[in-house]
Parts: sequence; structure tokens; C-alpha cells
Amino acid sequence: MSNSLFRKKSLTTILKDANAGLGDGHETGGLHKVLGVKDLTAMGIAAVIGAGIFSTIGEAAFHGGPGVSLLFVITAVTCGFSALCYAEFASRVPVSGSAYTYSYVTFGELAAWVIGWALILEYAIGNIAVAISWSGYFNNLLKGFGIGFPDWLTNNYDSASPEVFANAPHIAGLPVILNLPAFIVVVLITYLAYVGIRESKRSANFMVGLKILVIIFVIVVGFFYVNKANWTPFMPNGFSGVLKGVSAVFFAYIGFDAVSTTAEECANPQRDLPKGMIYSLIICTVLYILISFVLTGMVPFFELKVADPLAFVFDKVNLSWISYLISASAVIATASVLLVFQIGQPRIWMSMSRDGLLPKQFSKIHPKFKTPSFATIVTGIIVGVPALFLNLTIVTDLTSIGTLFAFILVCGGVLMLPPQEKSAEKRFRMPYISSRYIVPLIILILLGFFHGEIGNRLSFDGGWNVWKHNIPFFLFVIVTCITVVLSVSKQLSLIPVLGMLSCFYLMTEIELKNWIVFSIWLIIGLTIYFSYSYTHSKLRKQ
Repeated sequence: MSNSLFRKKSLTTILKDANAGLGDGHETGGLHKVLGVKDLTAMGIAAVIGAGIFSTIGEAAFHGGPGVSLLFVITAVTCGFSALCYAEFASRVPVSGSAYTYSYVTFGELAAWVIGWALILEYAIGNIAVAISWSGYFNNLLKGFGIGFPDWLTNNYDSASPEVFANAPHIAGLPVILNLPAFIVVVLITYLAYVGIRESKRSANFMVGLKILVIIFVIVVGFFYVNKANWTPFMPNGFSGVLKGVSAVFFAYIGFDAVSTTAEECANPQRDLPKGMIYSLIICTVLYILISFVLTGMVPFFELKVADPLAFVFDKVNLSWISYLISASAVIATASVLLVFQIGQPRIWMSMSRDGLLPKQFSKIHPKFKTPSFATIVTGIIVGVPALFLNLTIVTDLTSIGTLFAFILVCGGVLMLPPQEKSAEKRFRMPYISSRYIVPLIILILLGFFHGEIGNRLSFDGGWNVWKHNIPFFLFVIVTCITVVLSVSKQLSLIPVLGMLSCFYLMTEIELKNWIVFSIWLIIGLTIYFSYSYTHSKLRKQ
């Protein structure tokens, strides 16, 4: 088994070592155990409410109208299934590493490497988008005070106007165009993550408090300016219009799983981690639904295709002082998201390095600050440098596709876990409901409602150029058929099955070009695995 691609870590070893103060089956040099339910919920909210609610929600409302509130519910339910699966894992495998460690236990090494590699998309690449979004709001804020960076220092080559190119200084004939604020914020946040979790915890809790206050304020004030006529028609572009916002809305939920990477820093992970994840999801969903009603009520939905929708709607009703307040809170909100992910990414690398899949430096713990110091610096470079130059519209989609992929593997992993022994210890247990009759029934009902739409997507009418965009959907249909058969014959647990199918469906709504980039990303990852990690793996040496 030690030479196999599917060699697994044993759950008993991991738990025994975790109890003995060794994390993840290896010596950690001890991380501080300081986080409780409140901190974890705050961390979840800090990670979730950020760039999504402040920027991408406008695009989703533009396509879906007031009906976008339904999409928030659908996405929340999908994330809820995944959160329950994460919670089940977090309470059984209470060590750092999130979906990576969970896959190592259930699927084996190759799948664990693939998911660790896909998580870099969610954390690091996602953070580049957050840094760029932060920079935009920060510049708006500065302009409110009549100061600001010159345009060539807040732009990138892709989206800069001819005027910016003309005014930029030239070195050796090339115009210099950078997004300096995005780089500076990454440097500052990386320093915070380097100095330690206790300091990070204080700043995260403060930022979350402020963020929620501002969002509640926006909801309350906004309701006085709602024109109910704007809420009809509820779905101006039909249900397919609502679904166009999938990537944007899902991006707004990404982050609740980052909580599971801090398992080793929890006082009681088996009880507190699941609570923190579920509470933060519920709070965010309620706020999101209210915000989507306020936005689509204050102005007609077709005006909402803007980069800063929350600030924009208050400008429209002549309350520009509120739009400044929103820019200020967006600066804080997106900074807190950066912080959570800059803490999460190094801890995944630390886990991978302890398993021998990455060089030893990645699991080096700073003697004074007790943080994975080298991994934190590398994360800072990987996020900060591209943030200087890139215009990442593709990044939301790429981040969403990488994250959904991780969720699918987590839900699938729960189905592979051995059944539990009854024990007296208090911890989260995912309820078992047989999917034998429920899953086929749900599929039949959906077929009844959407048979026209499904028929269109599977027909060859438009030729190859049209049909190739339906390849992901075609894959989804095949996977659904196999899952239905397995649900009936093996009586699989309902929650992970629904989680797997709903995440896969959301993936099919993401454009084909992102699937291609994602595939290239996975191929690069596999090349690294076979050239370095496979031979250096600790399990291989045992």
C-alpha cells in the first residue's frame, strides 16, 4: 500500500496524535488553542461577507431582478449540505488542513493532493480578486476626501484607458501601470497573519462587528427608500436569468469552510467547529436576502450592473454620505476576508508539507509567533505580486469552480467514512437519512418542471460551437444517473448526496473557458505531484 497512489492516513493515528498534542499526525511545535464558538462564527462571517456582497451582487441582481433573493436561498442550501459534511469531518478529524486532510483520510493521497491544489484557487487566487476589489473601494474613499493615487498606480494593463496609458511614466519605452493599493494591503495583512493568530483573532472580531453594523444600517435605512413597484416582475428574465448569477452569488458565500483550517487552534474543535460554520452561514444568508430586496427595491434591477452596487443605490437616492460610509465599510470588510484567507492558505501548505508532499520549509513554525512563517510569506508573494498587474474578471469564476470541486470531494468523502460507533462523547453527528426513495423522487420532480430546458441543453441543434458549452451539463447528467442508481442500491446518506449533486450543478453553470483553465491548473498540479510529492511522501517511507 505504501507505494500506492491511494495510500490513506489512518483516522486512529491522526486522533491519537492530536490528543497527544501532535497535529495532523506530526509534531507541530504547538499552535495556540484560543478559539471558541463566538470566534469561529465571527471568522466564518469575516470570510463570507466581503467582496461578494459589496461588488458581485450587482451583476447577479441585474440578471435575476428581485428573484436573485431565491438564488441566495438555493446557494445557501447547497452550501448548507456542504457545511454539514465539513462539520461531520471537522468533528471526526479535528486537525488543520480542511478538505485536504479530510480527503487524505477517505480517498487517499492522490485525491488529497488534487484537492490541496484546487484549494489554492479558492484561497490564493480568490484573494487576488479580493485585494483588487479592496483597492477599488479604497480609491473611492480617498476621492471622497479629495485625495488619491494617480490613475497609473491604481490600474492594470487590461482595463486601463488610453488616457491612463498616456499619463503613465515610461521606463525603456514601456508604460508603468500598477495596482499599488492592492499590493500594499496584501503586505500589511500578510504581516498580521505572520505575527500570530491571537492578534488576527482580535482584528477579525472587531472588523466583523463593524461590518454587520454597517450592513444592518444599510438594510434599515434602505427600506425607507424602497419603491414596491420595482419588485414586479419578480423574475424579469425568468428562472434562467436568476441562474445566470450563480458564480457571483456563490462567490459571496465562499469562506465558511476556511473556519475548518483552524481546527488545531480551537479549544474544543469537535463541538465548536460545526456550530461556528452553521451559525455563520445562517446569519450571512439572512443578511444577503434582506440586502437583495433592498437593492432591487431602491432602484430598477436593470440599473444594477455596477462595480459598487451598495454605494450606487444610495447615490441614486441622493444620500451620498451613506455611499461614503459603505465605501469605508467595504474597505474593512474586504480586508477581513483577506485576513481569513491569508491565515488559511499557509495552514493547508503546512499540512501538506508535514506529509512530505511539499518541502519541509512549508511546515516551519515560528518559535516566537507560533505561525507557519515560511508558508505565510510565500502566500503573501503569490497573492501580492499578481494583484499588482492582473485584471481578474475570470478570477471569480475560477475561484468558484475550484471551491465547488473541493465541496464535491468533501461530500463524496463523507459517504466513504466508516460507520460510527455509538459513544458517550458529545460532538456533532450528521443525521443519516436514506436516499433510496427521496433522491429518485427529487430527480423526477425536477425533470417534470424543467424537461424543456434540459432537452434544449442536450440537443445537438446549434452544432458543435453551441453544444460544446453544454459538455459540463452532459457530464452532470451522467453523474446524476450513476448517483441515483447507487442511492437506490446502496441506500447512501441523503445530505452528502444532495450536496454533491447541487455543487456539481452549480459548476455546470460556470463558462466552459473556466473549465479549460481549471483543467490546465490540475494538470500542472499532477506534474508536481508525480515529480516531487509521490517520492517524498511520508506514508511512502513508512
